[in-house]
Amino acid sequence: MSYEVKQLDKFQYIDEGKGEPLVLFHGLFGALSNFEDLIEHFKHTHRVIVPLLPLFGLDLLSTTVGGLQKYVNRFFEKLDIRDMHLLGNSLGGHVALVQVLKHPERIKTLILTGSSGLFENGMGDTYPKRGDREYIRKKTEFTFYDPKMATEELVSEVFEITNNRLKVIKIIALAKSAIRNNLGQELNGVQQPTLLIWGQNDQVTPPFVAEEFHKLIPNSELHFIDKCGHAPMMEVPGEFNVLLEAFLQKHKS
Repeated sequence: MSYEVKQLDKFQYIDEGKGEPLVLFHGLFGALSNFEDLIEHFKHTHRVIVPLLPLFGLDLLSTTVGGLQKYVNRFFEKLDIRDMHLLGNSLGGHVALVQVLKHPERIKTLILTGSSGLFENGMGDTYPKRGDREYIRKKTEFTFYDPKMATEELVSEVFEITNNRLKVIKIIALAKSAIRNNLGQELNGVQQPTLLIWGQNDQVTPPFVAEEFHKLIPNSELHFIDKCGHAPMMEVPGEFNVLLEAFLQKHKS
């Protein structure tokens, strides 16, 4: 990506455009590049901010959903971001939900896509197998409806992570934390207007998960995208951006 990654104290982030803040949280194997099409589209109407979540940068005891939430809360305070539209994919959605429940005052709307927090298939019981590139390819393809989305570059990124013992330990810690941190009993406390965009063919957080979020979050709307897996903003950015744009227009100051 051609965007400048800014550094403020220990925080790294992308900050593009002007307007109401649109903040994006990536998932467990996500990166800033997951949002390339989204940033390009919305930087003309919004201030698009993408913090790099420290998935491998926290000490082991803090490598939890709660630890990430505390990190992003400090980030919001440092940049003094208010009245934001907060979007999270996968684990990023889970972190966004915990943030909304703990500190709702800075958040105007919530957007979830393939979010954990209720149920997720994860990467399977035997994951991760170190050194088995073909296995990593299959697990990366599992994320998408179209296996061609699992490019050599993407497979290499995941393969590199899974070949690092400390990173593997932290991935497992985060995955277990996400399973333990079930928000089913708390979701009726989300007061913000909430947009749910889900892949109809999501195998990680299947469609029934989206329906459960819709049922439990009071002021929510749900849209499914056909022929789409766990990362709609990557796989079908055009359709994703149309849905998001309509929602943001509806809740514009």
